[in-house]
Amino acid sequence: MIPAISPEDAETFARDGIVCMRNMFDPAWVADLQSLADDMLNAEERHPEQSQELAKHGDEGRFFNEMFIWPRHDGFKRVIFDSPIAAIAGPVMGATRAHVLFDQLLIKEPGTGEPTPWHHDQPYWPFRGAQICTLWLALDAVTAESGAVEYVKGSHRWGKKFQPTSFVGDGRYQQDGLDVLPDIEAMRDDFDIVQFEMAPGDCTLHHGLTVHAAPGNKLADRRRRAYVTRWGGDDVTYDPRDGTQPMLRDPGLKAGDPVECDLWPVVWQQAA
Repeated sequence: MIPAISPEDAETFARDGIVCMRNMFDPAWVADLQSLADDMLNAEERHPEQSQELAKHGDEGRFFNEMFIWPRHDGFKRVIFDSPIAAIAGPVMGATRAHVLFDQLLIKEPGTGEPTPWHHDQPYWPFRGAQICTLWLALDAVTAESGAVEYVKGSHRWGKKFQPTSFVGDGRYQQDGLDVLPDIEAMRDDFDIVQFEMAPGDCTLHHGLTVHAAPGNKLADRRRRAYVTRWGGDDVTYDPRDGTQPMLRDPGLKAGDPVECDLWPVVWQQAA
């Protein structure tokens, strides 16, 4: 069953660059993803480029990141193609089709002090276009104490792209011609910052240029598992540059080509 997308959801996304949508995934999908996430978290073998442990040395918890999962794992592929996930992302960002760009697990185990630094997504990626978004699906109850994401409302309309910040602190994503992101934390009172507490099955969608961050998971008895999917709409083209995040493989496209390939397939299309 595909949940209804209200005009207000799309309007909020366009205005604020962030919208929270409640009860969008039924418990069966959530349970499947919880099990799949735990299997991936506990797997003995890791992809050398797409798997990272992001908690710094001395952090008692674990901040786990795994990317480009669905092309390598049938369970996640079923979620991408059979769940309502693409049919939520496409209409909310105002697109007539939705390409899956990649998927990701972001898991903060109890007692993980490592925050997610302030950043916006699009400069990390080899994509250009206005219709790029992230769907962040909660697999656990999420509160401020367990690491709920904070968003700077309207920051997608600043007309700026900022230097990507490497979560592992090694400067690997530095690019020419981009400004350093302002110190959002020191200027919090100057911005309209929103944070959503969420139940399993709730999701947020944020624009590829919306500035956001997340605190660590301070709780000793609750995990913060999120299944994160990145989507492109009608106008998205391939834009390879030095410093962008490596994709799973070479897509076989030239700069400026539409993202029409098996690495970034169309999952949802608006009915004629």
